[in-house]
Amino acid sequence: VQLQASGGGSVQPLGSLRLSCAASGLTFGSYVMAWFRQAPGKEREFVAAFARNGYTYYADSVKGRFTISRDRAKNTHYLQMNVLKPEDTVVYYCASGYPPVGSVRSDGLYRWWGQGTLVTVSS
Repeated sequence: VQLQASGGGSVQPLGSLRLSCAASGLTFGSYVMAWFRQAPGKEREFVAAFARNGYTYYADSVKGRFTISRDRAKNTHYLQMNVLKPEDTVVYYCASGYPPVGSVRSDGLYRWWGQGTLVTVSS
């Protein structure tokens, strides 16, 4: 199983970016796909998840600004990030696994991780 994350970069406040996470070795829809982020010296933080029940889950800090989606044909998940703020400047990671619906926010339950992609929000 491999997860290939891409799409990070630099953007001005209130701008947008879209992160991608291409999965190989996993059957589409059979796993939970999530995004986490981590700032230096801090714990990894849940951002969003697309659960196997088809529902999406978001951290309160990104709700209404970020949207997680998926493309079956490409076996890829996306994180559309709008109205970016300087505090969104961190490294973002995609992850997949089989956490139960009630635990999609728990990073310890994800089995596979992509490499991080840095998002920088600055004027």
